[in-house]
Amino acid sequence: MSEGHSNVGQVVLVGLFVTALATAQLTASKLLAIPVPSALGELPLVGATIILPGAALAYALTFFASDCYSELYGRRPAQVMVNVGFAMNFVLLGLVWSTIAAPAANPEFAANFADVLASGTNIVAGSLLAYLVSQNWDVIVFHGIRDLTDGAFLWLRNIVSTATSQAIDTVIFVGVAFYVAPTVLGIGQALPRNVLVGLIAGQYLLKLLIAIIDTPLVYGVVALFGSESSSSDDGWVAD
Repeated sequence: MSEGHSNVGQVVLVGLFVTALATAQLTASKLLAIPVPSALGELPLVGATIILPGAALAYALTFFASDCYSELYGRRPAQVMVNVGFAMNFVLLGLVWSTIAAPAANPEFAANFADVLASGTNIVAGSLLAYLVSQNWDVIVFHGIRDLTDGAFLWLRNIVSTATSQAIDTVIFVGVAFYVAPTVLGIGQALPRNVLVGLIAGQYLLKLLIAIIDTPLVYGVVALFGSESSSSDDGWVAD
């Protein structure tokens, strides 16, 4: 595999990661209501409807991109991507908030613009903390399993790293955004504990399903952009 082909893989995966991350930040404040298929009836803790943030699918793509990137280019580059992405969240928020604060030619449209794009502080706090912890956990677990299995069982490290990190992400986001921030800081609306449990359970079920479904896609991306070169911790080529 040529170096140029490997570089294309880096650009594609970083581009996917950043695009999904920006989309997730902008769509996190909308809650979606997805009906459970009638054949399944009501799910325990969840009921007949799965409630989850609009960012769920976009955020799931960030884990897909980071797992592919981890497999192809190593632990340190993946952690750099994740933590630079965390910093870029503040750039995104700064640009959005400065645009909202700037004088508007159409005040009515400006109000609608702010309503759509200005996520509540509780949502921002929950999503940022959840991102920082869960994404770094994902990279650590992915490479921990990779080291233990001598590079075998890509499916195992993809599913386990994503499943555990998504669990952490869901608990932190829902807990901070809808309980800790409203209760402790007085920001946003606190939800009853039974509703919080339902939110966590429903979101995690969907995220776990996505983690399982995306495994063949991870194999495909690794096969497409994989390199015969071996990496060091300081390198930017495949392990």
